[in-house]
Amino acid sequence: QVQLLESGGGSVQAGGSLRLSCAVSGSSYNLHWMAWVRQDPGTEREVVASISIGGALPIYADSVKGRFTISRDNPKNTLYLQMNTLNPEDTAMYYCAAATRLYRPRVASDYDYWGQGTQVTVSS
Repeated sequence: QVQLLESGGGSVQAGGSLRLSCAVSGSSYNLHWMAWVRQDPGTEREVVASISIGGALPIYADSVKGRFTISRDNPKNTLYLQMNTLNPEDTAMYYCAAATRLYRPRVASDYDYWGQGTQVTVSS
């Protein structure tokens, strides 16, 4: 089993920054991809960024490109999301997700493991 534990959410004013962390524990040897997925009540889940388990090949949703950076610290087995120039549309619950498939997951439902989420609230 794989456990994912997010931290770093909070409330910030528009234009501010936050860094999310996701600590990975358990049997993570079969993981190939990780991602940050966000969801606001009443909306569909959005994969905002994904990265290979080795920390390569980052991809971003158009809505966050140029503002968010996903990264991995392999010795610490931790995933990060640096979020800059936040705006109220970024308000959501942010989830860390991990996948065992060899090819990059295309949608949120392709991920096998999920954290509990951390809330990000951006005020105008």
